[in-house]
Amino acid sequence: MRRFLTTLVWLAALAGFMAPLTAAHAADVAEVSQGDARGARAVILAQFDAFTADDAKRAFSYATPKLREMFGTADRFIEVVRSAYPAVYRHETVAFLKPELAAGSLVQGVHLTDAEGVLWLALYRLERQRDKSWRISACQLVAAQGRVA
Repeated sequence: MRRFLTTLVWLAALAGFMAPLTAAHAADVAEVSQGDARGARAVILAQFDAFTADDAKRAFSYATPKLREMFGTADRFIEVVRSAYPAVYRHETVAFLKPELAAGSLVQGVHLTDAEGVLWLALYRLERQRDKSWRISACQLVAAQGRVA
C-alpha cells in the first residue's frame, strides 16, 4: 500500500509538472531544425535502451536536473516509469511524429505499441541544457485510438 501511495504522490506531482505541455498554444508552436529533431530523438531512444536494460541510473541521466531533483533517486524514477508508464518502459514498436517547439520546449510525440498491440501516444517535452544537449523534462502518456493488427 505504501508503494501505491508513493506512486500516486509522484503522479500527482507529475500532473502539475505536465500542465504546460498540454496547455501549449498553437501561436507559440514553431518548426524544429533537423539537427534538434535528431538530438531529441536520440535522447528518447537512449532512454528507451536504458529502460530495456533495466539501467535506472542511465535512464535517469536523460532527465533534466529539475526532474531528477523532483524524483530524488534513479531507483524511484524507474519504479514510477515501470508502474505508471508501462508502454514507455516496455514497448513493441516506436514511431516518432514531427516535433515542434512550443513554449520554449521541444515537444516530441511518439507512438508506442505495448505487448497487447494497444497504441499509445507519448508526448515528450525536452529542454535544451547549457551544454546544448537535450534532456527530457516531462512525458505524458495517453491511450491512442485503435490497435495494431
